[in-house]
Amino acid sequence: MAAASAVVAVEKGALPAGFAKRAQVVTETDKDAERPGGLPAFEAHPNRDLVLGEVHARPFRMVETPRVFLRYGFTTDEEATARDREWFSGFCRSHGAPVPDASARYHVIDLQTGALRWERHGEFTTYTWDGPGQGVTGVFDAPRGHPFGAGFRAPGPQIVAARLDLVRVEDADFEPLIERFDRTSLAVSSIHGDAARIVTDFRQDKDGMTRILIVDDRLRPHQAGALAQRLLEVETYRTLALLGLAEANRQAPSVARIEAGLADIAEKMRSSEGVETNRVLLDDLTRLAAELEAGAAASAYRFGASRAYEAIVEQRLLAIEESPVEGYFTFHQFLNRRMAPAMRTCRTLEERQANLSRKLARAATLLRTRVDVELERQNRDLLVAMNRRARLQLRLQQTVEGLSVAAVSYYVVGLISYLAKAAKESGLHLPSTEVVTGISVPVVVIAIWMMVKRIRAHHSDPEKDDSS
Repeated sequence: MAAASAVVAVEKGALPAGFAKRAQVVTETDKDAERPGGLPAFEAHPNRDLVLGEVHARPFRMVETPRVFLRYGFTTDEEATARDREWFSGFCRSHGAPVPDASARYHVIDLQTGALRWERHGEFTTYTWDGPGQGVTGVFDAPRGHPFGAGFRAPGPQIVAARLDLVRVEDADFEPLIERFDRTSLAVSSIHGDAARIVTDFRQDKDGMTRILIVDDRLRPHQAGALAQRLLEVETYRTLALLGLAEANRQAPSVARIEAGLADIAEKMRSSEGVETNRVLLDDLTRLAAELEAGAAASAYRFGASRAYEAIVEQRLLAIEESPVEGYFTFHQFLNRRMAPAMRTCRTLEERQANLSRKLARAATLLRTRVDVELERQNRDLLVAMNRRARLQLRLQQTVEGLSVAAVSYYVVGLISYLAKAAKESGLHLPSTEVVTGISVPVVVIAIWMMVKRIRAHHSDPEKDDSS
């Protein structure tokens, strides 16, 4: 109905011309399509489902206390992701659960012992299982019923391993419970106005898991689920963010060596002379610049990802709205003391790379300028030498021209002498042949000299050259 009205409006000229084609498409394809509510169905943008579903991706799960969560994160590339998706699809089918779509980045299946959540991220994949907890007595015992046994296949190298227990504890039992954590790195915070307390020491237990504890006093199920997911994400992304520190430590010796090399070249530039010396310095400088750019290109993604992960950690810490518990660090305080210096190291090295690149570029420009100036000086000296040789050649040419005039004149006068003798023998009344020959000498010399001069003027005149 609405599409038909649109076409009528176009025909009457009430709608812009650009709308006509769209209205006709809707009329031809969807004129009879209506939604259950009676409203028309229009052609959807190809990415409409993606952008609408993104805000609902990875939703919070409602959980009841007690509960235990296990999360493993693995670094994966495209090939490993494809193999992992295939394995996980088979895992879902073996448990009678639907398989994830080909483009899905998040999928949850319900097992008899709990729920397994699979998430695909840019450079890593996580598996999170949550099942019934064993209460306070089982906080430090191995959880039962998890799927990470012999049948589980890791998609790549493990980078994250975390365990979160959601329990209820009497106030009198709280202090004895956290005695099992390392006091030197213990962080304790109060959440939602003392509705819960969160505890961790950010260390690994005997199973290599970072232990996190949520002591539930009066959390609602959706609050408990949101808090658990955010704390697991804090542990995941703070671990991934610190990968940048490893890259910074790897790049630091190379950057220091390049800085020392640049300082040495700059010192040599102060006293270097000659094109070859400057050219050798320029080659060394180019080699250092290439090495720096290779290192910067290799670390650019890692440093950029670390900044993004750090921002996510900050967002998650702000979202949980923790408040301090007397005598303990909050999560934010502890991570700010331990994680912030590592992130500053990454940023500092990245800035060193950028500054060093600019300095290398300036030094290379200066050396190229000096080489160009030296080459221009050599070219100038070469042109001066060429001009000197040209002048010598011109003088030699003029000398040769004088000699050639005399030589040609001599032969021409000789011919005239032969002609005079032949004419006298034939009976012509001519003065003596010696007189005729003598008279012809100045005439021949002047004629030959003028002819040579004209030829030289013709070849030295570019306009005559062009016209000819």
